[in-house]
Amino acid sequence: MNRAPAEPPSRARQGYLFGLAAYGLWGVLPIYFRQLTAIPSADIVVHRILWSLPLLAVLLSGAGHWHQVRAAARDRQTLRLLTVTAILIAANWLLYVYAVNSGRIIAASLGYYLNPLANVLLGRLILKERLDRLQWVAVAIAGVGIAPLALQALDQLWISLVLCFSFATYGLLRKIATVDAVAGLAIETSLLLPFTLAWLAWELAAGVPAFGTTSREMVFLLLAGLVSTTPLLLFTGAARRIPYSTLGMLQFLAPSLQFAIAVGVYGERFTTAHGIAFGAIWAALALYVAAIVRNARASVTLPE
Repeated sequence: MNRAPAEPPSRARQGYLFGLAAYGLWGVLPIYFRQLTAIPSADIVVHRILWSLPLLAVLLSGAGHWHQVRAAARDRQTLRLLTVTAILIAANWLLYVYAVNSGRIIAASLGYYLNPLANVLLGRLILKERLDRLQWVAVAIAGVGIAPLALQALDQLWISLVLCFSFATYGLLRKIATVDAVAGLAIETSLLLPFTLAWLAWELAAGVPAFGTTSREMVFLLLAGLVSTTPLLLFTGAARRIPYSTLGMLQFLAPSLQFAIAVGVYGERFTTAHGIAFGAIWAALALYVAAIVRNARASVTLPE
């Protein structure tokens, strides 16, 4: 059976750890955004972009990787890809913040439940990654489990679908782009910076409190760069180290945490559909991990 070329074990292990860390952080992100419900979604995204740049500059300087930024910026194909990914991630951020702060956490988390299935599909069709029978069974079980949630949220399904496909396409293009995670994100953020500065200038000229109305809101806005950049860097690092279909399956961690927070912290209702989805998804993950472990052992024990 044909498979995508295997990554070295240490690199793949890094990829799994990066992926788990990224999705774990994204899973608790609604708690942060709920502190900013009085701030318009567009303003939050503008601050996410603005305050990401200083952090990225520090990371690039500390690692001495500015040459990677210059090399990527001179490569027309890479720059075109990063222009598209910048638009995709900005749109994804804007819709996600809107969904969380308008009380549509369920619709947002459904988008990220659908996203792994889109990742598997893109990994198979675009990157020619192969899944064995057990992995396909796991994907099918996850799909069946998600179906009741989709039916329950038909009126807000457009939010879920846009979040799903914008982020799935973002991840795919970042995997294809031949640029380091930090350098690539720095270029994406720089491409969005002129629009960010224009938005802030317009608000300040109009007398709009662009930095919040309280010191607490200002602090949370200043943290937007750290909150946005850290999981995105981890995600990009994971995408470049492990198969995209596998990264997609790991993503079920983020919406599961979001559901737990929605129910346990904010008192949203846990329905039968949620119970079916959780059971099916975690069973699917167990099967998928079992298949990865089995394939890894087979690759070690089989002769060359």
